Amino acid sequence: MVHALEPLVVRHTHRLPAPRGAAGQGGVAARQFDAALMSVGFKLSAELLGHLSALSEGTVVDTAVRTLDTVRAMVGDHVRHNAYFIDFPAHVPDTYAFWQQCVADAVDRGVAVAGLSDGVVDLLTLPAYGTYQHSYAEMLAAHGELLAAAGDRLTVLHLGDAPDDEITALYLALAGSAAPLGDGGLPDLEVLAGHCVHGPQPEAIPVRENRAVVNRARVEAGADPLLDTVTDVLRLACGLSDGDVTLVQPTRFRSPSRRVRRVLLAGLDAVVAANPAKLADVSAHREAFKRLGERLHAHEYAARWPHAADVFAVARGEKRARSFDSRVEELLAADDVLGAARLLESAPGKLFRCLDRLLRACATDAERDAVARAAARLAPKVSGRVLLSVREHCHNRARGSGARRVFVNRLGRAWATDESRSPLPEAVRARLVAALDAETCRRLPAPGHLLIDPDVLDVALPLSGRATAPGFGVLPRGSLSPVDGELLRFFVYWKQTSDTTDFDLSAVMLNSAYETVSWLSYTALTEVEGEHSGDITEAPDGASEFINLRLGAVRGTYIVPQVNIFSGEGFEEVEESFFGFMLREGDQRGRPFEPRTVRMKSQLRGPGRVALPLAFIRGEDGRWRAKWLHVYLKGTPSANRVEGNRVSVAALVRGFVERDHLTVRHLTGLMADRGDVTTLWDGKTVPQGPVTYIGLERPDGLHPDSCVITPENLGDLVPE
Repeated sequence: MVHALEPLVVRHTHRLPAPRGAAGQGGVAARQFDAALMSVGFKLSAELLGHLSALSEGTVVDTAVRTLDTVRAMVGDHVRHNAYFIDFPAHVPDTYAFWQQCVADAVDRGVAVAGLSDGVVDLLTLPAYGTYQHSYAEMLAAHGELLAAAGDRLTVLHLGDAPDDEITALYLALAGSAAPLGDGGLPDLEVLAGHCVHGPQPEAIPVRENRAVVNRARVEAGADPLLDTVTDVLRLACGLSDGDVTLVQPTRFRSPSRRVRRVLLAGLDAVVAANPAKLADVSAHREAFKRLGERLHAHEYAARWPHAADVFAVARGEKRARSFDSRVEELLAADDVLGAARLLESAPGKLFRCLDRLLRACATDAERDAVARAAARLAPKVSGRVLLSVREHCHNRARGSGARRVFVNRLGRAWATDESRSPLPEAVRARLVAALDAETCRRLPAPGHLLIDPDVLDVALPLSGRATAPGFGVLPRGSLSPVDGELLRFFVYWKQTSDTTDFDLSAVMLNSAYETVSWLSYTALTEVEGEHSGDITEAPDGASEFINLRLGAVRGTYIVPQVNIFSGEGFEEVEESFFGFMLREGDQRGRPFEPRTVRMKSQLRGPGRVALPLAFIRGEDGRWRAKWLHVYLKGTPSANRVEGNRVSVAALVRGFVERDHLTVRHLTGLMADRGDVTTLWDGKTVPQGPVTYIGLERPDGLHPDSCVITPENLGDLVPE
């Protein structure tokens, strides 16, 4: 079981749990392991290499096999990436010339081409279009070996503690996370919770979705769940039915066992008995509670658990439980802003979430001053994640007319609109910002010697797990990260489940006014900027498409890659799908997909039919930077193309580019005021003593007592 959980530790921490085995002479095998890792862009730390060298050769080989499988999957090298044009990016033909060749090929084969006489031909009916015309081995033979370059990625794997200790530490970190984990972390937490249910538990589980996952493991192990709201019970019921504990998607409840039925009904009864006001939470999920009540046969147990019966009576509309939000709305509708603020003081988090609305509803400066004073007074009672979210909001409210607002829901679907709210008075906004910064600074620990990698400063704080896609090298939505290299290459891979499915990789280039300059797609195989690898229209065994861009030749300011679903299964229906990008120097050659050049690979798992993982921005200094998006457009049921969504994509990109996200720079600036020394890391020199290191990757050779913050545990930087 420990070996089965080892990949989770490697993926989340880039640490390899210390292998156990007989002592021996494993030095040769360890160096071979290191060389194999380097071929996919990873490397053993000096400490880990030394540890492996002291073990038996068999132990090292077994460890190497498991770890190589894990890291190859992390960067997308666990599948075969073929390209339609065998020697891509060389000799990619002109689009129309290629289509004409496909028609000629069909005629030569004696295939009847419908529509040929009137000049309207369905490309999908041509035998040479949309399917690989060569094997994977033939494609490999057409490419030379990748030449080594100083810019090749090397991700260091560090030596971890004993396997059980690493697994427990990861479980505690995920379960106790201050930010929601999202689709990538919740499934891993579920696996770990089942394994660690009888071991150490986190002191607190602030995120309700995380608590639901832990509660499921506790119930299945025979322990009592941790419940303090009726929604906690609903989330637990969803988890026990393999449903969505975030409550975004409806769950089809299964008929529970008698023990589980007792646990859920007793939990509801205890919560409401302790605080009858919590019945007001039922209305937010009325339909889900009604369906749950039917499965629990709640009416049969009304005498034993009368307070649980009240929950389902409220859900059915037989009993009224006035919600807190409705009382607030009633006061605001009567223009009693101060009354609404006084009521919200009993729920500080809600007050902060509607702070902007309260301030805009104020009729006088005196009312605004009273609301601002209440917010400053209640700031110590609000979670760090909410504090920072409101701080980011207040900063962006300083933008004038003409600004764009971007909305992203919990599923990742995004849309943009013009700012229509009245501005906040600058004096009030500045006062709130100062109060929020003071409270955040009070909660931050004294870091001692603070060592900062400059490349991490513009990484957005992970205030929600929904703002990040699961994958490798992925940063939170709104982050900016440097892009260094001559060639930028995008890739998408998908494997259909049952229906014929056609994903189309495209990239649109925009100028500084967000107007289209050019694009690359199956309808534009070549442009000044680069080449498209060719259209693949079905993927029963998996398929890949690539776009190769010469950054120096790009016309415009923005590059926006996108994945369009032309037909077939959606992102959440295919067996597997992911997007990523590679960086190369101009003379490196190599295959279309080279794992050690992969800088980012993220799963495509979201709603809609168009995925926008990130955009690339050319700065005034001429350097390119990635702006991380992780959003989806609804699109159309079929035939999505870059030509059809250029306007909506440009509007979204503008909204994201113009919005300032709260970044690591903000918190490190506050931490620097409390630290002894602050140093920007030069990428070479590592201090001898303990430090608080914040960077994109952990350097080799840090003092063992150092506190290390990287994207894998960036949430630890957010104060509670």
